[in-house]
Amino acid sequence: MKAGIVGLPNVGKSTIFNALTAAGAESANYPFCTIEPNVGIVPVPDERLEIIHGLIKTQKVIPAVVEIVDIAGLVRGASKGEGLGNQFLAHIRNVDAVLHVVRCFEGEVTHVDGSVDPIRDIETIDTELVLSDMESLEKQLDKLQKKARGGDKESKEKVAVLEPALKLLEEGKPVRAGEWTPEEQRVLRMAGLITQKPVLYVCNVDEDSAATGNALSAKVEAHAEAEGAGHVVLCGQIEAEISELDAEEREGFLADLGLDASGLDKLARAAYDLLGLQTYFTAGEKEIRAWTIPVGAKAPQAAGVIHTDFERGFIRAQVYALADLQQHGSEAALKAAGRMRAEGKEYVVQDGDIMHFLFNV
Repeated sequence: MKAGIVGLPNVGKSTIFNALTAAGAESANYPFCTIEPNVGIVPVPDERLEIIHGLIKTQKVIPAVVEIVDIAGLVRGASKGEGLGNQFLAHIRNVDAVLHVVRCFEGEVTHVDGSVDPIRDIETIDTELVLSDMESLEKQLDKLQKKARGGDKESKEKVAVLEPALKLLEEGKPVRAGEWTPEEQRVLRMAGLITQKPVLYVCNVDEDSAATGNALSAKVEAHAEAEGAGHVVLCGQIEAEISELDAEEREGFLADLGLDASGLDKLARAAYDLLGLQTYFTAGEKEIRAWTIPVGAKAPQAAGVIHTDFERGFIRAQVYALADLQQHGSEAALKAAGRMRAEGKEYVVQDGDIMHFLFNV
């Protein structure tokens, strides 16, 4: 599961990506400086790992991660091939969620449109994505409608979903604005529509606004709430500085700025949630580890992220809650108190479960 960072040129997109992945110096300040998408594996902060580590001593603690893709800056006309439009649109189709970086700061860096207006910037990108989806959907529907007229059942079912989606796009609305059943969403995913993907708006503010946001980020927040999307406020320049500090220096630096956590920690967590992911833990002498699974995954699927053999030969899972570990102090005490339970193949894993798997291959 991947989240793609998108935005107009010169909004601080690559600065944020580089800070996220500790990828080094920021790219040069001009459009299209990121030509091929860069991919970073970003740890997801989770205080539960340290709580478990305080009770179960181990050699290593390994967090969950989210995959972030830095995609070339888009310009007006991208849907018609302007700038790096074709590459941009191809790359964004391959991610599962969109982190839309919006410039919410004034300054010396020249905006591609000559002035700072976050809502205009959002609408510029939304328009290009809508136009791209319209073109794609019109081509797909032309073929499907011919098959449907010939009596093809599957094509009829797809047309029944894609025609209303096209109508939304023609009204200038993203596909995600519609109400779709799980089966309809599956059809839309197969159609590869960009505007179906969930979006998180990332407000890149000036240093003085990192803790509270500003008037520009407030506009983005209102826009996000109106369309049911999330938002995060951060300062890319500050995050770039934080990424170069060790843990102790970072804590003091954040305190001086009046921040309880870095903006990038909040962004990584929000991206994880946006992708519909959750965490379960394994804990033993060698390592305590957070494993990533889709929300709603059952126990065999959860076992399969460790190794495919675990899923294929799944027998049962031993499961307990962090709260019970905190109360009883050890796995041995948990077992003695009857707080470690056995779960079978139909068990839906809950976020934060601590699990051991029994399997036979």
